[in-house]
Amino acid sequence: MASVRNWWIFRSLGQHSLNNNYLLIEACLIGVISGLAALFLKQGIGFVGGYRVILSRQYGAWLILPLFGVVCGWLAGYLLETFAPEAKGGGVPQVKVVLAQFPLPLNWKVALAKSIGTILVLGGGLTLGRRGPSVHIGAALAAQLSQWLPTTPNHRRQMIAAGAAAGLAAGFNTPIAGVLFVVEELMRDMSGLTLETAIVASFTGSVVSRWFGTSDLNLPAELLNAANQSNFYLAEIPWYLLLGGLAGVLGALFNRGILTVLGFNRRLRLSLGVRMAIAGAISGTVVAFLPPFFRDNAGLRDFLLTGDAGWQVIAIAFVAHFFLSLIAYGSGAPGGLFAPTLVLGTALGYLVGTCAEIFVPEATQYTYALAGMGAFFTGVARVPVTAIVIVFELTTDFNLVLPLMLASVTALIVAESIFKGSIYEYLLEASGIHLEEEKNPQVLTDLTAAQVMQPEVETLESHLNLKDLVPILSESPHRGFPVLKQGKLVGIVTQGDLAQMAAQGKNLTVAQVMQRKVITVSPRASLSDVLYLLNRYQISRLPVVDNDQLQGIITRSDIIRAEAQELLGKSHHAVQRTPSYCVYQTHTSDNYKRKLWVAIANPNTAEALITFAAAIAKEKNAMVYCLNVVQVAATYPLTDAHMNTYPERHLMEKLERLGETLGISIHTQVILAYDVAGAILQEISSKDQGLILGWQGDRHPGGQLFGSVMEYLVKKVPCDVILVKTSHAHPLQFKVQPGKIRALVPIAGGPNAERAQEFIPALLHLSPEVVRYSLPSQICLCQVYQPQQRPQHFPLLVKAKRGLDPLVEIPIIPLPIRSSHIADSLIRLIKEETYDLVILGASRESLFQKALHGNIPEAIAKGTNRTVVIIRGALDITDPE
Repeated sequence: MASVRNWWIFRSLGQHSLNNNYLLIEACLIGVISGLAALFLKQGIGFVGGYRVILSRQYGAWLILPLFGVVCGWLAGYLLETFAPEAKGGGVPQVKVVLAQFPLPLNWKVALAKSIGTILVLGGGLTLGRRGPSVHIGAALAAQLSQWLPTTPNHRRQMIAAGAAAGLAAGFNTPIAGVLFVVEELMRDMSGLTLETAIVASFTGSVVSRWFGTSDLNLPAELLNAANQSNFYLAEIPWYLLLGGLAGVLGALFNRGILTVLGFNRRLRLSLGVRMAIAGAISGTVVAFLPPFFRDNAGLRDFLLTGDAGWQVIAIAFVAHFFLSLIAYGSGAPGGLFAPTLVLGTALGYLVGTCAEIFVPEATQYTYALAGMGAFFTGVARVPVTAIVIVFELTTDFNLVLPLMLASVTALIVAESIFKGSIYEYLLEASGIHLEEEKNPQVLTDLTAAQVMQPEVETLESHLNLKDLVPILSESPHRGFPVLKQGKLVGIVTQGDLAQMAAQGKNLTVAQVMQRKVITVSPRASLSDVLYLLNRYQISRLPVVDNDQLQGIITRSDIIRAEAQELLGKSHHAVQRTPSYCVYQTHTSDNYKRKLWVAIANPNTAEALITFAAAIAKEKNAMVYCLNVVQVAATYPLTDAHMNTYPERHLMEKLERLGETLGISIHTQVILAYDVAGAILQEISSKDQGLILGWQGDRHPGGQLFGSVMEYLVKKVPCDVILVKTSHAHPLQFKVQPGKIRALVPIAGGPNAERAQEFIPALLHLSPEVVRYSLPSQICLCQVYQPQQRPQHFPLLVKAKRGLDPLVEIPIIPLPIRSSHIADSLIRLIKEETYDLVILGASRESLFQKALHGNIPEAIAKGTNRTVVIIRGALDITDPE
């Protein structure tokens, strides 16, 4: 049933996941869920806390409060340590880590463990708040929802931020502050979509909070009535500066104290449950000997705000709450710092306001208490805008804005001068996580589909049948084609569809076998959205469509190429770099010979490639240039890169000695480069003899036949390219005179096939190291034709034999084979006739057959353990490719 549900979700909503309206609806749903989670958290804390207070009145506070603290602390610690260790702590640092794209778990399991742990801890009497956990829970639920519903990775990050905003808004009933906290502290992102989703989620969460009465920081009615008549006088400016300065100093000390207690607990190496039980015992014992209003955190805050207590009681409340909050948070308990800092700020503001009233009769203590809330929160969290807006949204009193701004900004300046940075950053650093501002360009989000797509797309009409397709596809290198009907995209046809079409007969049309459900993307979509769709639906190509009109197509290789070019072109503009930097080279005197390049990437095949190079160099009178490129990350100038190139140098020296043994001179180079293909390409010119590349006969995971570097070189190198798939089971050795060898040369026509035949005399200098059979040497020219074709005189075979006869001395056998399976027939022939070497031209002919039966060179190379050589002739300089 789950699989059916997932299929329906992804098929129904998959493509809409890139639509901003879809994301706003998802953000609204996140706001509702976060608001309900905040309600559950409030009710749970109220139930456990109320039960604790009732029992303390019946059986004595000195017994119940410490006992409750120990039991609830240990249970919460055991729960977190067993089921979700990442749910411990305040919650805001964990959300920052996930938004910075660190692999920290964030799901429903974290949300549930955090909720239960917070209820136990706060209900057990620890002096922490529930807004930090609300932020964590909202983000965790948003992350889980974005996994259930199709959401791109970049949009998932914005959904998590929206969940955090909704959690804060639901906890305080302050939707604007929820948005600003995301922008100012969590993401530091002012993009339109981030703001839109955060606003929608915060508004929805706040509505749910107000509907169910989730927020318990609503100020007493008498305080609000007085605040509506508050005023700000110029004579009070020094006192607000004093308040901000004290808040900055004490906020910095508060941060240092938390880190000190955390470090002390880590050195003790106690379990999380034991640490939280000790914190609960200390809190319960201290609160048991304080006045009764200390036993309820919400009651303490209201008591301080109304000013019913004298300055002596408020001072005691400040000192007790200060140190108990340090102990509780330093134990790793799942509680936040929002409520403790606001309570401490209230007490500090009340004390400063009491002194200000003596010298400025117009001053009021409640104004200083509210300004102190924002100032102390700023001194701890270093988010002055969020602090100002929280207090303003709670009171809706414009007269408080100036005192809040003055005190909060002063607190920020003083706190930064004493202890620079937010407490959340230090908590992450204490856990071994260092967040830095992103300096490299965000390529996947900066580039769009229109910038990466291939605008020239080969398409098919839906009414075409198999007979019509053969001449159209015979020259095409592609393996998938968009299908159009009256100019509109109606489907896509791939290799498997073509195979089905060939198997069922010629009467089928493209419309009958094509895939009608086509995943498309808008030209304005970011590259990260494109990559998300490719990975989500496991497809290799993505049509770009605008208003039902096909604009282009994107493949994975297009993304890799665009990202590499963008990074190399944009990163670190201030640093002047060269494309490559040579760290080792040898010189020879044969500078007038044509160069035969050998690119060394695998030490295991290096000697075999040099053997091939020796055979070609002897025949073509060329000199061998061995090149080993070491890739360096594009972070520092190449001249400053610290790379251990001893293995590469040692290998080059070994190849030089091998060249002396084979009687050829070898020039060797080891260079550092950011781009391997680019470094090789800049060394080679059209006048060179060729480039030899080693190949393992496998397709690259990205879909290219030879891998991204080799694929690029095959397309761009101007001279001949010789791809060699060596054989460890049947190695070949170099002979000065043509040796005893049996070679198979499949013939398909075309310039590359003719160029491959020109290399045959050179490759006859190779012979098996061990001759196991007494079979005679021969060259077999083989052409495979389809069963439906009539027997003919095979002019390609006749022409090839006529061209080779004067160049070689061993027998040449022309062999036509009738078969519908080209690769299978050739592999069978290789095994039956025991051929040592297979020479193929990288021709473009019969590519329709490749679409039906797979890539022929790859299939042959993978199907035999003999040596396979594929030759791509020099590019025509007039060829736009």
